[in-house]
Amino acid sequence: MSTSPSSNLRGIAFMVIATGVFSTNDVLMKLATVGMPPYEVLFLRGVMASLLMLPLILLTGNGRQLRHVVDKWVVIRNTFEFGAVLCFIVALANMPIADLSALGQISPMLLLLGVALIYREKIGVARMVLITIGFAGALLVAQPGVSGFSSYALLGLVSAMCVAARDIVGRKVGSNIPAPIVAYATLLLVMVGSGITTLLFEDWVAPSPYHLLLLAGSGLFLSLGHLFIFLSYRNAATSAVAPFYYLFSVWAVLSGFFVFGTFPNTLALCGIGLIVASGMAVVFLDRRRRRLQVLA
Repeated sequence: MSTSPSSNLRGIAFMVIATGVFSTNDVLMKLATVGMPPYEVLFLRGVMASLLMLPLILLTGNGRQLRHVVDKWVVIRNTFEFGAVLCFIVALANMPIADLSALGQISPMLLLLGVALIYREKIGVARMVLITIGFAGALLVAQPGVSGFSSYALLGLVSAMCVAARDIVGRKVGSNIPAPIVAYATLLLVMVGSGITTLLFEDWVAPSPYHLLLLAGSGLFLSLGHLFIFLSYRNAATSAVAPFYYLFSVWAVLSGFFVFGTFPNTLALCGIGLIVASGMAVVFLDRRRRRLQVLA
């Protein structure tokens, strides 16, 4: 894979677009949960997204690889994704989108801890300090001392934990399985799982044309987000694009203000700042360590 400056710039551009596209998906999902049960929304979004992404799979020549959607490690990885999405959609329907997005940004730091514990990779004092700062930021966003720890904030944290577990297990997925197939398998498993969940725990509500339009848009943006994330990591070095992952928080604050008329309070803004700053510092610290290893 080329990692020339121009290639890295393309990858960064794709990552910026991906974070904006995924944030737009979150906005449409939050709007759709007004008047509809959250798991039903998740199921219908999955139907839309899987139908929209299938032509992409076929056009990229990955049709013959669809058998890998039932690969053991793909299924285990996506089961954690399913748990993350179930927690996320309920939290999204009940708390500000910027706060929830900020809580989700601690997943890369949780990933570092998980990798250290499971694969015995060294973290180092500096990264441990930065991880601790990230957790402090998460507490400022959740604000347990203001009116008791919100159960929805707790769901946001559990969602971040599941995302970290997903990425840890993702290391076991064979390199012969294309990224679009893994993404498509994720859509299918979440769609089926949320369909079962809504049948078991919710009363079905007939979606209005307005809701169907929102969900179609959400499915489209979700599919585009997966595509741009794939293109980002295909075109650029991970260390080049990873810091721009934290633009999720910026998009979330902007969408929360302009779409929902909400804005994080001072403590939450400080928390978001700590999470983003510590996360980016972890990425830059890792990049510096790799450069020193190359020079050595």
